Amino acid sequence: MDFVDERPLEAWMLAVESRDARFDGWVIVGVTSTGIYCRPSCPTPVRPKRTNMAFFATPASAQAAGFRACKRCAPDAAPGSPEWNRRDDLVARAVRAVEDGVVDREGVDGLARRLNVSVRHLGRLLGSELGVGPLALARARRARAARVLIETTELPFSDIAFAAGFESIRQFNETVREVFALSPTELRGQRRRSVGPPDWISLRLALRRPYPVDQVWSWLDRHAVAGLEEVDGSVYRRSLRLDGGPGVVELEPADGWIDARYRLSSLTDLPAAVQACRRMLDLDADPLVIDAALSADPALGPLVVAHPGLRSPGDVSAADATIRAVLHQQVSLSSARTSTARLLDRFGPRLEQPVGGVDRVFPSPTEWAELDPAELGLNRSRADTIVRVAAALADGSVDVSPVADRAAARAGLMRIKGVGAWTATIVALRGMADPDAFTVGDLAVVRAAARLGIEDDLESVSRRWSPWRSYAMHHLWQAYVTPPADSDERRIPS
Repeated sequence: MDFVDERPLEAWMLAVESRDARFDGWVIVGVTSTGIYCRPSCPTPVRPKRTNMAFFATPASAQAAGFRACKRCAPDAAPGSPEWNRRDDLVARAVRAVEDGVVDREGVDGLARRLNVSVRHLGRLLGSELGVGPLALARARRARAARVLIETTELPFSDIAFAAGFESIRQFNETVREVFALSPTELRGQRRRSVGPPDWISLRLALRRPYPVDQVWSWLDRHAVAGLEEVDGSVYRRSLRLDGGPGVVELEPADGWIDARYRLSSLTDLPAAVQACRRMLDLDADPLVIDAALSADPALGPLVVAHPGLRSPGDVSAADATIRAVLHQQVSLSSARTSTARLLDRFGPRLEQPVGGVDRVFPSPTEWAELDPAELGLNRSRADTIVRVAAALADGSVDVSPVADRAAARAGLMRIKGVGAWTATIVALRGMADPDAFTVGDLAVVRAAARLGIEDDLESVSRRWSPWRSYAMHHLWQAYVTPPADSDERRIPS
């Protein structure tokens, strides 16, 4: 089938022949002689002939064409395609929504309503580009969740089936056999990692190299709000607000992946929790593509060389990121963290079982919207803005979820009294994982640009960094954080 991408078919074939891991997740290769689909980097001793290669945009597309997952390379565990985050068209938004669990929660009708299209039109669009509809994409997501639970827990298969989103044990068994060519029992027997503590789920989050752990963990540490999150040595810990109840995640860098440990109120929240962490850590980005584009710029080139693979980390929740951005308006990062922690201590629901210093959950938009602005202990203008923004998120008049149109979300935020361009941009960058967000309203960005000799109109200059302006902002923030060689000054960006 056709795969929409700038790279020609020859590039995909060469990637398979050279076992190039850089292309894992970008594309799925089906081998017609074996009926198996793989990553391009699959270590199988015999490489497929070009005449036997078929390329697909997603594992779901390969499954629908009758291929089963390779047991050697576990293609469903590869990093996701960066395409679905870079693009903001209807197909990309639909893929992001399916990965976030919208089909499992609301059905295909609910997904179509969210996208403001008919079910038929949605199916036609997805079918024309991916070869499958939303149900097949959701089925692949369930299969992936089932494999993780089979391999990392001792739960009965009946519990796993419903936790992964299957409607029956029969459907669960059939899907696992079709996708992995193994029964659930056989799949559990082949697991390579030990099972973690009984109330935690442990798994690995795949990433693309280079991955700058120091930059990402430093960013998370600088923005950590007491009670909500913390960096404890090499472990980042954060509470989660999920459909089935509160949870906690611990993330720790390892050799080529991120170790993730989840304690959840409901196992059905695992896929959404994993996807939220992938977005927060920007694990699906393709750093080689981004670095190649930005390094060609004379101003940014030296920064890219100094910090290869720089990521654009965000938040596990776009709604949380939105409220936090309003709290951060026109105040320093230190002040924003302090006021947010104080509000969290007063209004944040408590965890029944705190983990480390994490003992609170960030309030939901509905909970924020129900507060009297006078209770917040902030200046009245900022307090009113928080309640107005929360109300817009709660009633859906502003949508910042993965299914949202990013431009529409930013416009909707800026229609709210008290919200300006800086806030809307920060929400797009940190909450919605927009790779092309940029604002000249950030003082650290302006000062870093001046140090680099960018004296022209910064807004105009930034257009040459599109579609990777979010990463350009992070390079400028990194430059601002790093003092000049002749200075002892320590800076903290927004």
